[in-house]
Amino acid sequence: AQRLTARGDQPRNNVVDATNFVLFELGQPTHVFDLDLIEGGTIVVRMARAGETLLPIGEDAEPIELSEDDLVIADATRPVALAGVKGGAKTAVTADTKHLLIESATFDPVLVRAMSRRHGITSDSSYRFERGVHPAQLGPAAERLVSIILKVAGGTRSPGVATAGEPIPGGISVSMRCDRCRDLLGVAVSTESMLDALARLGFEPGERDGHITGTVPVYRGDVQREIDLVEEVARMQDYDSMPVAEMLPVHHARMDRLEPVAEARRAVQDALVGIGLVETVTHALVGIDEASDFLSPGAALVTTVDDRAETGLALRPSILPSLLRVHRHNTDGGTSRLGLFEIAATWSETPDGHQERLRCALLLDAEDAGAGLRTLRGQVDRIVELLRGPGAQLVAQLSESTPWFDPGADLLVDGAPAGVLGRIAGPVARRHGIDGPMLAAELDLEAMVTTWPPSRHARPLPIHPAIDRDLTLVIDEATSWASLVEAIESEAPAILESLDFITVFRGKGVPAERKALTMRLRFRATDRTLLRVEADDSMTAIRSLLEARFDAEIRH
Repeated sequence: AQRLTARGDQPRNNVVDATNFVLFELGQPTHVFDLDLIEGGTIVVRMARAGETLLPIGEDAEPIELSEDDLVIADATRPVALAGVKGGAKTAVTADTKHLLIESATFDPVLVRAMSRRHGITSDSSYRFERGVHPAQLGPAAERLVSIILKVAGGTRSPGVATAGEPIPGGISVSMRCDRCRDLLGVAVSTESMLDALARLGFEPGERDGHITGTVPVYRGDVQREIDLVEEVARMQDYDSMPVAEMLPVHHARMDRLEPVAEARRAVQDALVGIGLVETVTHALVGIDEASDFLSPGAALVTTVDDRAETGLALRPSILPSLLRVHRHNTDGGTSRLGLFEIAATWSETPDGHQERLRCALLLDAEDAGAGLRTLRGQVDRIVELLRGPGAQLVAQLSESTPWFDPGADLLVDGAPAGVLGRIAGPVARRHGIDGPMLAAELDLEAMVTTWPPSRHARPLPIHPAIDRDLTLVIDEATSWASLVEAIESEAPAILESLDFITVFRGKGVPAERKALTMRLRFRATDRTLLRVEADDSMTAIRSLLEARFDAEIRH
């Protein structure tokens, strides 16, 4: 019991513990029945009949309805175990048990796996059977189990053994060329050392004409080819003693450039990590309930059949449920204010058919939703500029097409749909265990990465000095930066070189529903040194334009 506890198992009683001990000692599952509860004094291994049920061993276990595809161990009237998967509760060993029936068997791995998945029942025994148990292990495992039970539980062994099934096959033989082994290892291992190594591993080797032939132990189902024997010799020689050949110098070698999609993806990853976000790698399958929260109107989930999942699984239509799960896990562990991102595929069924898209999702935990949205928008701007160049126009339009956001906005890049952005809606956040403001964005990278790299134009560095002017104006909250830029550039003099956003302020001194925005304008002449009065005249014209068109109040 102490040894079972040390490996994380829960001791039950001295008989059941003995079966688990043998399982982990020899790798052979066994089972014990209360013989007095076996009806009719008969044990039959057969396929289940329609309508039969079985109550598996285990706390809170519920009866399962068997199908005709299930292999069962039965007594004269009923199934008493699901073969290779789980024993039945009605014949389980208890403190009142007086007589034991011990079973040591092996079953078809594919059949055991199918039954385990069909009924959603897994066990240490099914795990072993699904990977193959050699019939030659049955006898030694049974003898070992009996000896332990007699030692720790007392009792008397009844004579005789009941057997059934195909004859037990013999072990397979595998040959290895000694010279080939030395060539592969790069070490002059003597034939005697090879024989000794394989003998200590139980292969019963023999050598003839430079070939070593060994009989594979029944518990070594992984050894089937010559290279497997070479590996066994290498293990016994110690890998650290194997020489590592120096690579010959290669001249004029050149690494091929990454595919554009891979290169663009790496650039986005580097940029987001550089601004402090943490990249995640999560599974494409999520629970149907999680996926449904992030399903766009008119779309349907791409589901999968997996009996092991209680609520069913679907290919995620969005990366956000995966990021929310990672965020909650880290929050439970004491980490707060965590920014996450992931680049991965999403799937959905639409009226146009099956859709698979490459997306980039960002999740930001912020104390203040307003400030957090501006930070998130800046991160999205960085991605768009990286992929489409500095001239790309990103516009956010309030939208109700994303019910998992409240509020939410559609993102347009150069007029084309490019993703969504917003605050996770309260009901969705609570279902994912999130209390505070949670902000997220999801960009459709499918089109943007295929145009990588963006077009860029080189120009000579200026040789004349520039004049910078900062301008602060109070404007309506709804006025966008893009509209200001468009208006200024449409009327701008030739000497206006650039227009940059500096900051925006809301609060004391600024009326409600208004904001104070600061921009920097740079003026420069390409053929001469610009006069200060020229910059002042241009600024006067721009101020007048903004006052007239946007009802702007200029702050001095």
